[in-house]
Amino acid sequence: MKNTPFTEKHIALGAKMAEFAGYNMPISYTGINDEHAAVRNNAGVFDVSHMGEFILKGPKALDLIQRVTSNDASKLTPGKAQYSCLPNEQGGIVDDLIVYCLEENNSYMLVVNASNIEKDWNWISSKNTEGVEMQNISDKTALLAIQGPKAVEYMQQLTDVDLVNLKYYTFAKGTFAGVDNVVISATGYTGSGGIEIYFEDKDDNSTRIWDEIFRIGGPKGLKPIGLGARDTLRLEKGFCLYGNDIDDTTSPLEAGLGWITKFTKDFTARPILEQQKAEGVQRKLVGLEMVDKGIPRHGYKIQDAEGNEIGYVTSGTQSPTLGKAIAVAYVNKSFAAEGNEVFVVVRDKALKAQVVKMPFLK
Repeated sequence: MKNTPFTEKHIALGAKMAEFAGYNMPISYTGINDEHAAVRNNAGVFDVSHMGEFILKGPKALDLIQRVTSNDASKLTPGKAQYSCLPNEQGGIVDDLIVYCLEENNSYMLVVNASNIEKDWNWISSKNTEGVEMQNISDKTALLAIQGPKAVEYMQQLTDVDLVNLKYYTFAKGTFAGVDNVVISATGYTGSGGIEIYFEDKDDNSTRIWDEIFRIGGPKGLKPIGLGARDTLRLEKGFCLYGNDIDDTTSPLEAGLGWITKFTKDFTARPILEQQKAEGVQRKLVGLEMVDKGIPRHGYKIQDAEGNEIGYVTSGTQSPTLGKAIAVAYVNKSFAAEGNEVFVVVRDKALKAQVVKMPFLK
């Protein structure tokens, strides 16, 4: 297993550790519900240094990004970021990612999922027919997500960047905790606000930044947060997780990601996805709330009232904030309307659930 720059910090704090995407990662410290509440109500810090970062440079960099991603990166100007995905030749999803514009038409950073670093690199490289300079900086880049309604207030003391006026999906480079050249991004996967910071893992930068974050935030209730709460937080907001809710067999239109699929440009599998848009998809990713008592989990079957299989759960949990069991699932389009009644098979019992609008937490 690989370590992140913060692995020893997690172990020293008593984190429950486990393998994730080849890395030794913290799953929880004080408990998922406790950590979840800290992020929803105050602030928390996630080590997400396992994520992948690629730099694409040169006069043809934008052209390559336009061809491999579904969203329209030509809309990006320096300091702006964009959620997107990499469609495969069949219209499935190689990965979802964030595209950062460092220098218009010339320099971009792509942030990809940890489990897909090699796969994404090979995929983009295979489409790089015009000599775009590509650098994989994943192994030397540290990434922390400081999330929650109080995160910006606490972290403002550590930087010269105006965090309060940093709009969602924009970023700036500046000094953070005395470390230069830190990318501070108003992004995150919790739906509770905050920032993500990217910096080079060298000269004890990581130790200095981690220690300073907790020196400022710790006395005010900021906590370290594991991957367990990261999952419940993103699920309450209906954010897709690669490998669960989206993968090589699911199209962005099935997954409700039509908003990042722009037909104003040419890109991989555009004709397939255009046809899907015109004809409609046969299944849709929907939110479910359990009516009967039981927790839906990844892979559980979904049936109609007659017991016919109509879909499957991709992610599910007991929502710490809402106090009810929720799930994301693919169902046949005829059952996808809000208010429809379906049944989740939990331990051979068909338990009643209702299709609801996402996000679960408004």
